[in-house]
Amino acid sequence: MADQLPHAERPVPPRVIRRRRQNVFLVLSGLFLGSLAMLNIVGVARFLDLSFTIPLVEWRVPMVVAVGVLPYPITFLCTDFICELYGRRRANALVAVGFLVNLWVAFILWIGGILPGSPSPEFMLIRKLTLTTVIASMVAYAVAQLVDVHLFHFWKRLTKGRHLWLRNNGSTLISQLVDTTAIILIIYPIGALPMVEDEPVVRQLLVFIASGYVFKLVAALVDTGPFYLGVHYLRRYLALPGTSEIDDDS
Repeated sequence: MADQLPHAERPVPPRVIRRRRQNVFLVLSGLFLGSLAMLNIVGVARFLDLSFTIPLVEWRVPMVVAVGVLPYPITFLCTDFICELYGRRRANALVAVGFLVNLWVAFILWIGGILPGSPSPEFMLIRKLTLTTVIASMVAYAVAQLVDVHLFHFWKRLTKGRHLWLRNNGSTLISQLVDTTAIILIIYPIGALPMVEDEPVVRQLLVFIASGYVFKLVAALVDTGPFYLGVHYLRRYLALPGTSEIDDDS
């Protein structure tokens, strides 16, 4: 009888489901770790001026963000997918691996600068900027990602698996506020921010924090749709019913 069923309705063999679950986890982990390594390397090498003017009132809204924040929303989207589909343990393990990736990037840049070789001002500049900010980003990243994973599962338990939008946006928005504030306050004393001497320091720090957070907030709200569609499709593709999660042994 199974051979007479349409292809879409035929049961998927367990070995195929296991392979799919492994492959999806590898893809999400690869995107997460690749984006993380990229944002640490480019980091604060350049600041983008995304300021805009509100037409009706002619208010100029300052928005200056580091180029390193561009891939950052992807890291939170990936951890949300893994939290939803694979559970808290795997999400925390991925955060820990990401922390080790930060250390690896810092180590390669450090040793690449002390070994003998041809002069390379470009590399030394990247090395200086990265090494002065990598510790700050590691601290902020670790705290923010752990907050993201904790809040995601807190709201999942609180709503009994309902309101996917709440745990996706709520966990990400709060964790990114923690991350943005921490990174700005940590890198300010080492002179990595393009500060203007004639303007108040507190005001400039608030602009950097608000700019980075608003960018991440918009990105988090925009990714709600793809997150819903992704979870809906992946639950069917991975044969994962309801709000259940993939066990570590699956």
